[in-house]
Amino acid sequence: MKTHLKRSGITLTAFALVTTGLIAITNELTAPRIKSQEQQQLQKILGSIVPPALHDNDIEHDCTLVTDANLLGDDSPKTVYRARLQGEPVALVLQTMTPDGYSGDIDLLVGVNLAGKVTGVRVLKHQETPGLGDKIDIRISDWILSFDGKGMDNGEQKNWAVKKDGGQFDQFTGATITPRAMVKAVKNALLLASEQQQTLFAAPNQCQPHNSDSGDHHE
Repeated sequence: MKTHLKRSGITLTAFALVTTGLIAITNELTAPRIKSQEQQQLQKILGSIVPPALHDNDIEHDCTLVTDANLLGDDSPKTVYRARLQGEPVALVLQTMTPDGYSGDIDLLVGVNLAGKVTGVRVLKHQETPGLGDKIDIRISDWILSFDGKGMDNGEQKNWAVKKDGGQFDQFTGATITPRAMVKAVKNALLLASEQQQTLFAAPNQCQPHNSDSGDHHE
């Protein structure tokens, strides 16, 4: 009986070691592909916020980090991508988040040009309710396009709210919490970009340099 149990234990240990090894090998082989796919997705999203025709630099590799818990959702460093044309500033794309979503955190990117106007907004990650709050996703609804071209005229913030709160943005039928959180997050990112525009463009590059042999290319 003891011999049988000992053999079973050895077999299970060997199986666990083999399984762990296979998982490690699989992760090692797939990691570069996943990284490449993530890079392509980032390029696609940045291109939808600041069209390639408006800049000639590699936006995803021209960036700095900024920390502002009040305006960017929490105290973790956020990436700010910088678009330039012939070396001159064009627009900023700020990574931000809101913890005020109906189902938790919402991560997004907000583009702001030199005139203080929103060039585009895209959600990176959310857990909002399908059929209700998920309308913040461009694949589900074009609601998020309502931010395009909006600014803070004369510093006026009262319009930066959903219509239920006296603002200019539509809420969703049966779901006000999600769009309210989104409007606040975009407004705060717009404020930070406008207030710190020169500082953010002048800050040292904190992105990894682009490797032309990596296989990553603009779409």
